[in-house]
Amino acid sequence: MSTPIPPDSPDDLELPPYIVPHSAEAVKVIYADESLLLIRKPDLLLSVPGRHPLNHDCMITRLQERYPDALVVHRLDLDTSGIMIVARGKPSQAALSRLFQERSVDKQYRAWVAGNVADDEGKIDLPIARDWENRPLQKICAETGKKSLTYFKVLKRENGNSYLELQPATGRTHQLRIHCREMGHPILGCDMYAPPAILGSAPRLMLHASRIAFPHPVTGRKLVGHCPAPF
Repeated sequence: MSTPIPPDSPDDLELPPYIVPHSAEAVKVIYADESLLLIRKPDLLLSVPGRHPLNHDCMITRLQERYPDALVVHRLDLDTSGIMIVARGKPSQAALSRLFQERSVDKQYRAWVAGNVADDEGKIDLPIARDWENRPLQKICAETGKKSLTYFKVLKRENGNSYLELQPATGRTHQLRIHCREMGHPILGCDMYAPPAILGSAPRLMLHASRIAFPHPVTGRKLVGHCPAPF
């Protein structure tokens, strides 16, 4: 975290901009062809540039130094690491975006959550809406929320916590974080939806995109990418 610069005068009451942490870890290219890339984004790296010039460093700007035609198709949160699809050229970007809209992209995540999850597997089906009074948080709301569905499977239980495979059937903002919280098991290291003790119990957000599968936008053949979790 950066230290805010004090105002030049008492009349300068503007708050200093938030400068995100910058990961020194490189963006790893897992797979590349003429249409797309599969990459591994480290945690503490934005997917796209922030508004402030000091937040320009991000996954896509780094990739474009090597692949000038690289374009964003979807995003991972700053704190989330893992596999992502990156388009090469606008036709590929449009085709891949349609796959996401049609829910033809299967995603899996790994996460450590607080407590022993009782069921070995199950689903969380709770509608998510923007919490306008507490932006950028989301909330569960039966009236204004959009349908949100997450499947989970317990891979192991250890030291009072559970290691989950999470498969979102929808792609709402903060879906996995808030669904785990609503299940009674916040993700370890989550600075938005976990109480202080659970936030401080891990060195980072323990959420990682581990697998992605989709039909190739040109060949139609199923492409599956794997990216093991670092925790």
